[in-house]
Amino acid sequence: MAIHTGEPTAAGQGAGQEEPPDTGARDASGAGERHKLTALQGLAALSLDAMASVAYGPESIVLVLAAAGAYGLGFTLPVTLAMAALLAVLVASYRQVIAAFPDGGGSYAVAKRHLGRRTSLVAAASLILDYVLNVAVSVTAGVAALTSAFPELYAERVWICLGVLVLVTAVNLRGVVDSAKAFLVPTAVFVGSILAMITVGLFRDGPVSTESAAGHASALGEGATTVGALLLLKAFAAGCSALTGVEAVANAVPSFRAPAARRAQRTEVALGALLGVMLLGLSILIGRFHLQPVEGVTVLAQLADASFGHNAAFYVVQFATMVLLALAANTSFGGLPVLMSLLARDNYLPHLFALKADRQVHRHGVLALAAVSAALLLFSGGETNTLVPLFAIGVFVGFTICQVGMVRHWSLERPKGWQAKAALNGFGALLTGVSAVVVTATKFTEGAWLIVVALPLLVLAFERVHRAYRQIGERLELGRVPQVPHRSRSLVVVPVSGLSLLTCRALTAARSLGDEVLAVTVTHSAPEDRQAAEALRRDWELWNPGVELVELSSPSRSLGRPVSGYVRDLTREHPGAQVTVLIPETEPDRLWQRILQNQRGAVVAHAVRRDTDAVICRLRFRITADAR
Repeated sequence: MAIHTGEPTAAGQGAGQEEPPDTGARDASGAGERHKLTALQGLAALSLDAMASVAYGPESIVLVLAAAGAYGLGFTLPVTLAMAALLAVLVASYRQVIAAFPDGGGSYAVAKRHLGRRTSLVAAASLILDYVLNVAVSVTAGVAALTSAFPELYAERVWICLGVLVLVTAVNLRGVVDSAKAFLVPTAVFVGSILAMITVGLFRDGPVSTESAAGHASALGEGATTVGALLLLKAFAAGCSALTGVEAVANAVPSFRAPAARRAQRTEVALGALLGVMLLGLSILIGRFHLQPVEGVTVLAQLADASFGHNAAFYVVQFATMVLLALAANTSFGGLPVLMSLLARDNYLPHLFALKADRQVHRHGVLALAAVSAALLLFSGGETNTLVPLFAIGVFVGFTICQVGMVRHWSLERPKGWQAKAALNGFGALLTGVSAVVVTATKFTEGAWLIVVALPLLVLAFERVHRAYRQIGERLELGRVPQVPHRSRSLVVVPVSGLSLLTCRALTAARSLGDEVLAVTVTHSAPEDRQAAEALRRDWELWNPGVELVELSSPSRSLGRPVSGYVRDLTREHPGAQVTVLIPETEPDRLWQRILQNQRGAVVAHAVRRDTDAVICRLRFRITADAR
């Protein structure tokens, strides 16, 4: 049973009546569209994860194949071609996902419709883990590039990571369009520099410079002359970390301007084309320059050195890579809040994650992602290598579930040519499934066990939240026609501590709310307290407001418990009555003056809410500078 937290419906309007044009709604819709993405902005806002993975995807392949020596490095291009084929499959698949599920959600939405509720929760959990890890890995990798250029900053890397995270979070709280505009230039510079490096490198007969690798120890294996299938499989699985982020566009379709699905499809194709060209181009250059991995220098840095030489262009590539890696976290900030809103709408996460701010921002999702990512950054100490083994597992699980779901989608819908589409998705599911198993097995002792544990725990948490919402729905009898409301006798209890204008206004408000008003004051046995109580009783009788003053004795000097106990007694004595506790409070005009308040109202409200079912009203008496 769904529990709705959205807007009220227009069920009260007469059927068949023609409504006047809602210009306000149109204006609001237009304002909302301005805060959504174009295809180009979507490429900048949602592709940073995939684009930045170019910096470590080819390097992951090289490092695995290096175990087989120079002979093993010769398989870099074939492995990359297999990755490119998988990329084409994924892009084609996610184009169909976008068309079939324009409300976003990616693998979660596909699995929910075609593979069942539990499988959809596994897909959602895997995506959440991937998005969170993407933020942590991207930020630490970007800061690592910075500290490599400026070693004196290495000791402060954790604080720099947190600073970058705060910056990216602040930009995303401004709205997804503002974040896209902010990241357009870094994305363009990075893509342009990589494509320029590939183009220039293809016209080189050999490396222009090897200065960046000079003096660094080689990571190349010695004496190996054969390459086994397992090594190739490990290289393929390691290199597929470059495919993370391909699903982000499908997850965030509602963030695009209308027609959202068409714009998202164009963005997906553009992302796939750029990523494929860069991966293949870099792989060709690795073979062309007979590049060998060395400790302390990235493969991308060596390629820039070999193509451009150790000059300004080399530093442009490095700087663009550093900036893009640090900002690649924006992909998660664009996709995860939308996914969380879908889960909240389905009662698997708290409903506050479905709320949007004025700029079409799922603010609570953004803040939750930032908080968990900050915890990961502190846990890892700002070290990328601590987090990378965990990174690709979640996304491969999501890829596999999504494509299996699309196979079922084609078999049920059976459009023209559905067999070929189903075969394509099935082949992709096989590849990504094998990759998920290989990555998990090879990285299990390096931290992958955390993902194996976290996935089922997240699914259990979703189930627990859903069960809680179902119980709430049953208790509220949602979906049923309630009884006709009736009027009950109303008793209003007003806690007072003295006579003032605040007391007068509180009793006036109480008499307008209830049939009977009772003023209560808590007294203590100390001599000074007895004198104050007697003075209040004497003044009350002289004032004679027409409301009974009830004294509640409290030997322990407690304030809230005597009031809540009195309210419980009233409820027992008058079982059919509605008891309301009206708590008068002052509210100073200036914020700093509020620390001067004694917080009696908060203490009483907490005790009444904890111990009774009474209605609590808090009457605010605003004290302004010109108050009379």
